[in-house]
Amino acid sequence: MALWKGRASQICNSKLAGFDMAVSKGNRSSQGLEYPYDEHPVKGTTIEVADGVRWLTMPMWGSLTHINLYLLEDEDGWFVIDTGLGTNDTKKLWHTIFDNELGGKPVKGVICTHMHPDHIGQAGMITEHFRVPLYMTRGEFYQARSFATGGPSHHSSWIGQEFYTRYGMPANYLEKLAKMWSGRSTGKMSMMSMPTAFPSGFHRLEDGDVLSIGDHHWEVVVGSGHSPEHACLLCRGLKIMISGDQILPIITSNVSVHPTEPEANPLKAWMESHDKLLSTPEDTFVLPAHNLPFFGVRERLRQLINHHEERMLALEEFCVEPQTAQALLPVLFKRKLDPRQTMMALGEAIAHCHLLMYRDRIERTLHEDGAYRFTATDPVHAQEPRLDTRDDVPTLA
Repeated sequence: MALWKGRASQICNSKLAGFDMAVSKGNRSSQGLEYPYDEHPVKGTTIEVADGVRWLTMPMWGSLTHINLYLLEDEDGWFVIDTGLGTNDTKKLWHTIFDNELGGKPVKGVICTHMHPDHIGQAGMITEHFRVPLYMTRGEFYQARSFATGGPSHHSSWIGQEFYTRYGMPANYLEKLAKMWSGRSTGKMSMMSMPTAFPSGFHRLEDGDVLSIGDHHWEVVVGSGHSPEHACLLCRGLKIMISGDQILPIITSNVSVHPTEPEANPLKAWMESHDKLLSTPEDTFVLPAHNLPFFGVRERLRQLINHHEERMLALEEFCVEPQTAQALLPVLFKRKLDPRQTMMALGEAIAHCHLLMYRDRIERTLHEDGAYRFTATDPVHAQEPRLDTRDDVPTLA
């Protein structure tokens, strides 16, 4: 593979093969999107979706049930795109793939879209097994290293206590959260439970870089909001984008403020990234990390942008009277939430509030009980009729 730094605008793809719809199994439509495939590959097998591009899945727990991973074929080997959870079941499935699906060629490198455990959980195992490099953006790599090396949890520190108090959570919730997080240190979503340590070095990817793999050129397109510096891969010749969690059909990725950066504005970065991604060619076939591959990238991006705009309108209306972030959760989510879902939901509520503050549509004041209250700056506008935009529960992706 050749890595060309910052040369996306100079690549000509006229000789590259296009996506072959003949391999698809169906073509159903839903919510303005088209899905060529009706089902996922059987675990331990792959499906060729285009010349030199294979799709596989690995198991996950909870409502997501799976993660989509991809293989890109080079002349003398393969590049793995994302790796699955750091569990022994996933490790065994990878060895089945190595034995049966690679045509006798080795893995040449691992490319991770971002640092969440379902994407990097086997990065150490694969890079160690084949002695090959890891490719990531710098922000994602160092965030992953920070989590992988452990250390005191901010959920049980004064930083975490102050964060959750500021946003209206009761003391007994902090106790539940600390217990949950300590148990999670050995759970399936923990980087500290990965069977092989996370790699200590990497090759840096940057927005605009081009990866030459086989006959095809893949542009690195970086977004933010769900994670610090998320890398998508766009091949204009094949008309394919590997989108990771940056663009998902059906579900929306979690965009949250966390105790590690309590004044962050991730939803602003998320919306700006989606505005940028709207330049993706309309006929691009999107290979996401969850759900099924689909056509309709611009339609889906508009849906995601509108979804968050409508949620902000709903919050603004509710904040005609001062409200804590905790009080906003029923405005965003329909179901009763467990402690983990509450943590994610609160982060999302704060993210929406921070963007509303940035837009001068709500203001924040600190009250005597130590909690912030959010109040709409224009009560008349805030009370205009709204749609119900609530989700059932926050998405784990």
